[in-house]
Amino acid sequence: MTQNIIHLYHGSKNGLKGKIQPLSRDLCDFGKGFYMGSESTQPQTLICNYENATMYEIQLNTTNLIIKDIPLNLDWALFVAFNRGRLTKELSPTLYQKYDAYKKGVDIFKGFIANDRMFVVLDRFFDGEITDKALVECLSALKLGQQYVAITQKACDAISIISEKKLSDDEKKRLISQSEENRKLGISLANDICRQYRREGRYFDEIIAE
Repeated sequence: MTQNIIHLYHGSKNGLKGKIQPLSRDLCDFGKGFYMGSESTQPQTLICNYENATMYEIQLNTTNLIIKDIPLNLDWALFVAFNRGRLTKELSPTLYQKYDAYKKGVDIFKGFIANDRMFVVLDRFFDGEITDKALVECLSALKLGQQYVAITQKACDAISIISEKKLSDDEKKRLISQSEENRKLGISLANDICRQYRREGRYFDEIIAE
């Protein structure tokens, strides 16, 4: 396997049909695209509640693709807020313009996944319950997998399916239980860290008002 070939995973609620395209729902971590993870567990937990949940092993050929790496810090969190509709043009025109420009000339976004544990912490940040300092500490404490998001058709055309597997009922039950446990761990971790940093940093509304 060459350095330009990356082995990844994709989970589909109903199985892939036809040509791979950058057509996920709009409000995802890095916007609309085709999402691939470096580990199999994360996409599995996202699809385990669906009857026809199917997992794919895939290869991405990065030759001639422009990849933008999003570092795991406050910038990552604000980019996720932008893509999930929590950071609007009305709230902060400057930040909105900054993150809207991220996709220009880019084929692939690479960055960490807002996994089951991180969803809880991010929502608390967006809702003004924790500061950016507490958020960054949570990001550092959580073990997040990497994701690659193909946002252009050129990038999607560089993806090859290696194997396909439909999840069994037993696998789904195990993954649903695992997902719930991960959420509980996220809540517990966030509570501990927020107590440590309750008076440090800025809140989401303060950041977007600057």
